Amino acid sequence: MAASLEETNVTYEELADIEREFDDVETEIIRQQVQLSRPLYEKRHKTVSQIPNFWPLVIEQAPPDIDEYIQPSDSSLLLSSLTSLYVTHFEVENGGTGDPRSVAIRWEFSENDYFEDRVLEKKFWQRRAKDGWTGLVSEPVDIKWKKGKDLTHGLLGMVKAVWDEEQTALKNGQPTKGNKFTPKQKALKSKIENTGLGGQSFFSWFGFVGPRVSAEESRIATEKENAKRQLRKAGGEADSPMEDDDEGDEDEEEDDLDELEIFPDGDTLALAITDDLWPGAIKYFTQAQENEDLSDADFESDEDFGEDEDDEAMVDSPERPVKKRKAFV
Repeated sequence: MAASLEETNVTYEELADIEREFDDVETEIIRQQVQLSRPLYEKRHKTVSQIPNFWPLVIEQAPPDIDEYIQPSDSSLLLSSLTSLYVTHFEVENGGTGDPRSVAIRWEFSENDYFEDRVLEKKFWQRRAKDGWTGLVSEPVDIKWKKGKDLTHGLLGMVKAVWDEEQTALKNGQPTKGNKFTPKQKALKSKIENTGLGGQSFFSWFGFVGPRVSAEESRIATEKENAKRQLRKAGGEADSPMEDDDEGDEDEEEDDLDELEIFPDGDTLALAITDDLWPGAIKYFTQAQENEDLSDADFESDEDFGEDEDDEAMVDSPERPVKKRKAFV
């Protein structure tokens, strides 16, 4: 049976406001959780830094929503050279009053055959657009690849060049959106179209940008949204969300810029790392240890069986000997 709001005194705006109030509570919970858990994460960081290959083993046990983006060549680099991973909610660190959903994900590497960098840090800002969209946006992070070792095959460098071009245009007061792509944008679009998404490197994630929502646009949109909610609470009528005449044109322009996104799921992957891999690191490390123990036990059992195939006691034994779990250090 279809429900109809027309038969009640309830409006869609009232329902939407309740959902936003839930979002507000959830955001405040995140803010408090960040403050309470920060000392523990610092303690964990100091402890696991003494464990060889801690983070490579965590990455090796990464859940499917992360592992699906890691190609064999990426895995070779991550498992051999990753030395540390750290997540911070940088807008609320040290008493900050920003959005706790904004995060920075910092990767540290040892000397490797692929790039010169020792630290790669990607920041994600929680923003609100004037059309009501909310989510994470970012900026491309350049990687200093060694000659012939670029796992993104030039894509990341092209994204960074396009981004720099956009920022220069903004500083000069020139429009950054329009129906015509610049030569650099056209080249990037062509490169993306000729690159299969299924074979893209994990390191293309460092090129994720998302919707072009500036901090200023987000601030103004948030203030307007809060004002509308207060007006509705007081019994007034807020303006229509479609009050901006040029909103439709901007949506089309944003759709065009979506064609320049080299890692469309960049925000989803960032959330998977922040909400799952990062807090569950010890769990995944322990799983890696247990899996290695099981693998060793299988190998040793097969070896023993091969040496004495006629041993009735071995064949009839209901249980396989269990090895002690390896120490973490």
